[in-house]
Amino acid sequence: MVTGTVKTAASTRSLQKLSLFLVAVSSFLIPFMGSSLSIALPLIQNDLAVDILVLGWIPTAFTLANAALVLPFGRLADIHGRKKVFTFGITIYTLASFLAVFSSTGLMLIFFSFLQGVGCAMIFATGVALLISIFPKKHRGEVLGIYLTAVYIGLFLGPLLGGFLAHNLGWMSIFLANVPIGLFLLSLILTKFRGEWKSADGEKFDRLGSLIYIFSLSVLMYGISTMNEVLGKAFLILGFASIILFLIIEKRSSNPIIPLNIFKNRITSFSGVALFLVTVSTSAMWTLISLYLQELRGLNPLTTALILAVQPLAVAVLSPLVGRMVDVNNNKAVNIIGAIISTAGLFTLSFLGEKSSLIQLAIGLLMVGIGMGLFTAPTNRNFLQSISSKYYGVGSATMSTMVFIGQTVSLGVLLSILTRYMGTVQLLPPVYPVFMEGLQFSFLIFAATCAIGVVVSLIVREKMKFQAQSLLKK
Repeated sequence: MVTGTVKTAASTRSLQKLSLFLVAVSSFLIPFMGSSLSIALPLIQNDLAVDILVLGWIPTAFTLANAALVLPFGRLADIHGRKKVFTFGITIYTLASFLAVFSSTGLMLIFFSFLQGVGCAMIFATGVALLISIFPKKHRGEVLGIYLTAVYIGLFLGPLLGGFLAHNLGWMSIFLANVPIGLFLLSLILTKFRGEWKSADGEKFDRLGSLIYIFSLSVLMYGISTMNEVLGKAFLILGFASIILFLIIEKRSSNPIIPLNIFKNRITSFSGVALFLVTVSTSAMWTLISLYLQELRGLNPLTTALILAVQPLAVAVLSPLVGRMVDVNNNKAVNIIGAIISTAGLFTLSFLGEKSSLIQLAIGLLMVGIGMGLFTAPTNRNFLQSISSKYYGVGSATMSTMVFIGQTVSLGVLLSILTRYMGTVQLLPPVYPVFMEGLQFSFLIFAATCAIGVVVSLIVREKMKFQAQSLLKK
């Protein structure tokens, strides 16, 4: 349901352009922050004197907040208004960025990183939902391609600008850079962005289901990151048990935060699984390579940023082209080819050594970037196209949840592997050899995960073929 008045074709086009700008810029900010933070981690480690576990929890807290909260916020947006939740998200994200500047301990920075994640969850729960509410179906592939371009430009510029800021002004300047952009977006929303979009006005919010969902994901993600310890294994078991309880409650609820019937469509469910697996396989790569280049190879943040930028630049260039192509041709194989190329790139990175050529590293990153550019837009489109308009908010939030759970699992797996090889010590020369063993094993695990994503994408393709043939028979 749309509230407010949008009467003329000119005003509709104006609204579409403004919505795309707002969503694109806000979606740029989040990966900009994340990729900048990856570059700044070695500086933060030295400045705040934190061990590898606390250091790893700074980006993990951000992704954990996203994973745990994006789905409840998606449901709240369907009920109370997508623009309203989107606006609150930008407000909280901007405030948290400002407060993070004053962090004097690792724990303070983890808290403000988590608060940033809360705002980010609101933005990602509503951004795509706003776009598919405002744009007609025939333009959705192109619009999603532009949206993904904004995300990966953020990933591309994050290391470059973040590396420059961190190198010249310190890691705190990375957080401060978000503030003026956030304030600018808020001014546009309050003065120009008219109307509201909701599809479940008056329905109840499932508080019990939301609390169990947040608890179960938080416990599960903590368990993954500490699975080498007895307590971590206990948290894993508790997390899985809580998720089962959540699914039982949602199945019986009249107003669930996630309508489980949307997964009855196998294209939706398998696309979500493929997106999750490929995200797990690629997300922790930045943290791992940033530590490798700056600590072991002695490169400064800006040089590290230039090397890392290869991957998101490839995705940013390819995403709008691929999105437009699948709108026109509905090519069902392009995402499978992308997942295969990403798998090969991750496998290439598993052969890195302390003195490996940086060309080898750049080739691996480029392969992962090309693969992600081919994979992401078609997979997102497959996931969303079979969801009814009533569930745009929760559908968009579910897709984002798959991504953020994937990111959290990826970082959790990385932390678990590194602490298994290194323990909870700072990354210093005496432990470089065991760090490299952990790096190589991590990339092998991620390559295997991405290969499973290829298989799942093949299943999606077969389901789409079967669905198309069934429609032709009718």
